[in-house]
This record gives sequence, structure tokens and C-alpha cells, in this order.
Amino acid sequence: MLASLMQALPVLALVREVSPELAHCELTHLERARIDRLRAADQHRNYTQALEALGCTLEWLPPLPRHADSVFVEDTAVVLPELAVVTRPGAPSRQGETASVAQALARHLPVRSITAPGCLDGGDVLQVARTLYVGASARTNAEGIAQLGALLTPHGYRVQATTLAGCLHLKSACSFIPPALLLCNPAWIDPQAFGGLQALAVDEREPYAANTLTIGGTTLVSAAYPRTTQRLAAAGINTRTIEVGELHKAEGGLTCMSLLLGG
Repeated sequence: MLASLMQALPVLALVREVSPELAHCELTHLERARIDRLRAADQHRNYTQALEALGCTLEWLPPLPRHADSVFVEDTAVVLPELAVVTRPGAPSRQGETASVAQALARHLPVRSITAPGCLDGGDVLQVARTLYVGASARTNAEGIAQLGALLTPHGYRVQATTLAGCLHLKSACSFIPPALLLCNPAWIDPQAFGGLQALAVDEREPYAANTLTIGGTTLVSAAYPRTTQRLAAAGINTRTIEVGELHKAEGGLTCMSLLLGG
């Protein structure tokens, strides 16, 4: 009954089109490779259509053609039922992306903000029930984590700093698949840091496969990671694959390209 109710809840997905400057994106752990922008735009269109097929209503943020990474809207906010926290991205080139996100979110929720010297990327925040695990990464600092805790503790949430290594964001290393599964790359994070969740490791040949997006009862998985998809299926997870390979070249994953409200 609970699962069916969860699937029935409306989900609003904030998304933004691919910038024509995507090839000039920020990169930390990947070598720069040629990105076919038109193919990336096609893949993003398929991604947004997949969100709609899973019951999401899309709300398109204003395009930011001069911001190479602006399609990766997840990094600009942390969204909860009670409020939204607009972040201060750790890459200075991305800090101009947040104003339009704050404006859009304010139509739906109270909005608070991370301020200097705090830095926080939404891709470093993994919510499991009332706990938010926050990756202490190159893009998220201790002040940003402390500010997030101060904003959320009055609403009954716990914010826990989490160590990671070898990847850009916490959600590069793991994702939560309800009700109790943590898909992870144990080379990048310690799954024991996540309490009683059942850990499932990605295939060793697919180190970036841990970033998945679950909406209702379906988990979206990148088509680039068939071995990990097989592991999920064997664990009883209902999966749907989607091709986003050009966006992977910009260190993007499935959670990166939307901000979900509701559900």
C-alpha cells in the first residue's frame, strides 16, 4: 500500500536545456574528451521524456547559454518537503546558475541559501529518510555542511558529513534505491557509513555506475553500465536504461540533470 501511495504522489522536475558551451564544462576527475553537443541535447531530451513517462511534470528553467554546466541543475539546490536550500557551488564558474533556480523554487517552497564562505554542491547530498549524508568533496566544504545542518536541524533532519575519495560528488559514488538499498562504488566511499542500508557494489569495470535515479518504483540506470544493471535486476530492482553517454563526458550523471519536488 505504501509503495503504491508513493508512486501516486505528483513529482515536479525542474530541468534546464543543454548549454551550447557544454564542451567547456568543469572537469575534475576525467580527461577532456570531445562532446557532441547535438547528441548531448538529444540524450537530454530522451532523459526528460523518461521523467515524464515516469509521471513527472517538467518545469523548464530559463536557459543559461553561457554557463557550460547549467544543465546539471541538481548542484544548485537541496529540495525537501519543508523548504529548499539554494547552494553555493564549489566551482566559481557555476555560482551564476543559482539565481534562476531560487526564483523557480520560491514559487513552490520557502527558500534558504548557503552563503560565503560556505560551498555546497547538491550532488554531494544524499537523502535517506530524515538523514542527509553530505560528501566532503572538492566542491563542498565544512562551512557549507555546517550551514546546511543549521538550516535543516529545526525541521527534524540530521546532516552527516561523509568521506569520499576518487570521485567528484557523493552521488558519483552511491545512490539510494528505496526502500533500503545503497548502490555504491566501495572504492570511493565506505558503505558502512550509511547505517543499516543493504549495500550493492557496482561492477568493478563500471566505476561510475552508482549514480542512478529512482522515481516511484523504477530506477533509471545509464545504458553505459549493463553489468551493474544486471546486478540490480538480480537484486529485484525494476530498472530502465537510458543513454546519456555524451553527458557522462562532462562528469554528469542521471541525478545531476533534474531537481525533483514531491514524490
